[in-house]
Amino acid sequence: MRASGRNVLCKSIGMGLTMALLMLGCARLQHPVLYPNTPLQQVGQQQAAQDIAVCREMAEAHVQSSAGREIARDTAIGGVGGAAVGAVGGAVGGSPGTGAAVGAATGATAGLLSGLFKKTPPSPAYKDFVDRCLRERGYEVVGWQ
Repeated sequence: MRASGRNVLCKSIGMGLTMALLMLGCARLQHPVLYPNTPLQQVGQQQAAQDIAVCREMAEAHVQSSAGREIARDTAIGGVGGAAVGAVGGAVGGSPGTGAAVGAATGATAGLLSGLFKKTPPSPAYKDFVDRCLRERGYEVVGWQ
């Protein structure tokens, strides 16, 4: 691959990863909704939010999630598809290797973003874990949104 092809590839990957990280910060996860019972009223919303965070961390440590595998699969599929399309486009322009590399980077980034923003709710086991953890602290979970 020529230097200009490498520069284009590095810029494509860098821009894609930057976009993915920025958008990941905006992703909205489902969270438990608490019934306004006496324990919640006594501790307040700030303490309840901290308790939810602790319960979520415990659940993440003990319950396997399939979300990471789905994101990796979407990224790989996007990379393979992008490489194929990029190779064809590059062949027309006289540089199939550069086209494939740029296509792979672009496709992988698109697959990653698609996987990140897919509405994949937490697994039932994860929700049950968080619900039980919160019940043990006196809260009543009425649902997730």
